Amino acid sequence: MEKVIHPANSRGKANHGWLNANFSFSFANYFNPEKVQFGLLRVLNDDFVKPGMGFGTHPHQNMEIISIPLKGEIRHKDSMDHTAVVKAGEVQVMSAGTGVEHSEFNSSNEELNMLQIWIFPEENELDPRYDQKDFSELLKNDGLVNIVSPKSDLSENSLFINQQAYLHLGDFQSGRKIEYKLKNEGHGVYIFLIEGEAGVANTSLNDRDAVGIWDTEKISMDFIKPSKVLLIEVPMN
Repeated sequence: MEKVIHPANSRGKANHGWLNANFSFSFANYFNPEKVQFGLLRVLNDDFVKPGMGFGTHPHQNMEIISIPLKGEIRHKDSMDHTAVVKAGEVQVMSAGTGVEHSEFNSSNEELNMLQIWIFPEENELDPRYDQKDFSELLKNDGLVNIVSPKSDLSENSLFINQQAYLHLGDFQSGRKIEYKLKNEGHGVYIFLIEGEAGVANTSLNDRDAVGIWDTEKISMDFIKPSKVLLIEVPMN
């Protein structure tokens, strides 16, 4: 087993007043040569956005983008003629492919906290696409919920992206112990503890700490306090 530990306080930061952003990997004006990506996971941003504020229309290309609001809601509009509101408990996926433009704003009266994840696609220049789904009921079950899968290996409830990647969200009570089995021996898992306290592969994690693990078949997790966790399994090359 190989692993890399990313404490919460090691993340890059940018505070623009309306936006307080935290970068797990190099992004915008933050660059760390040791934290450019984890396998094919390129971006994990933890953004706090003031009410009424957000990201104006901007382009993306050849990237699989997953947005997860943890608190508040996102008003989304894109060049594919989608207009949507994505609320906490829901997940949004967008394949940028040949190119898409979109905007994202906090349309609620409370601060928006959202995770944005970018994963390199299996191939470039694919057709852009958009989807979203409400997972709030499934997330009440004290276990991992598969929210994103490859198109070739969809679970009953998951959204798909154009990559051999699997994302799971879970809410756990204190004292819960689980084992996560990787889908492929060439994969690694980036485990981001959104909140709580957990022991993961003999590594202690607290709020917003993360650990990337590879060269293993399975990973044990022991939740010491009530916890919310995100697992991102991706090919390592």
